[in-house]
Amino acid sequence: MDAAGWFLLGAPWECSGSARGEQAAPHAFREAGLSSMVGRDVGDAATVIDRTDRDEPTGVIALSETVRAAHALADDLAVAMTDLPRRRPLVVGGDCSILLGIFPALRRHLGSAGLWFVDGHPDYLDGLSSDTGETADMELAILTGVGTEALTTLAGTYPMVSAGDTVLIGHRTEGLDAASAAELVRLPSDLRRIDAPTVVRDPIVAGRQAAAWLAGTGTGVWLHLDLDVLDPESLDAVTYPQPGGLDWDQLADVVAPLARSPRLVGVSVADFRPDLDPTGDQATRVLDFLGRTLP
Repeated sequence: MDAAGWFLLGAPWECSGSARGEQAAPHAFREAGLSSMVGRDVGDAATVIDRTDRDEPTGVIALSETVRAAHALADDLAVAMTDLPRRRPLVVGGDCSILLGIFPALRRHLGSAGLWFVDGHPDYLDGLSSDTGETADMELAILTGVGTEALTTLAGTYPMVSAGDTVLIGHRTEGLDAASAAELVRLPSDLRRIDAPTVVRDPIVAGRQAAAWLAGTGTGVWLHLDLDVLDPESLDAVTYPQPGGLDWDQLADVVAPLARSPRLVGVSVADFRPDLDPTGDQATRVLDFLGRTLP
């Protein structure tokens, strides 16, 4: 990882409003040395959610605070991208809700962009189908235009990213309960996907395919990494671990063609729980991965 090519922006966004561990992840990564791996650390966006009530019409937790947090992150990211044009952004959450602030910034700064979405879950529910109402259950749906209007229009354009310009990578498709299987059915037909079993069989080929699919997309492609794509045997400091995931080498192999792509705009990392990592060893492992994988 070439430090000069990156700036760091923290997003302590934990969408349940319960101050669950993801909120502390930017601080934990800095304590583990992340700031020294980038050319500039621009601090944290004001994305803390502290309400736990569900909006009655939409079912979304802390809807008004979510909108505020998204605008705060979008503003900070857009300013940093303007001020630091030679550096790519590395945005560390927080949970996957951070994408609701990232894509409005990309729309503002770049126009249209694609998305490589590396995640153990499809995150394609809405406030009424989600048991929890957490936006981290539904951010991919929101980005591609499915959900409450207050969130799908955060960028002022609709959708924030086209389903056809999105690749879902590493989601589980085997041994699912009925609700998880039903969520897969909700995915739009033009949203490309490479599930976890396919990645595990040949991660290099999977990564090349994902890169090729978005080779001509918009002004570039954002890479999002939800750490629950990893099998719990490799990393278990996440909110919703599930078996059947990738190991570190498989994740590195599938991400390598994406990280090396000239289409890469920036990277986000989400769902790390430092409260489940008392020794700090797992935070260090995440940084080791970023250091050897990002350009």
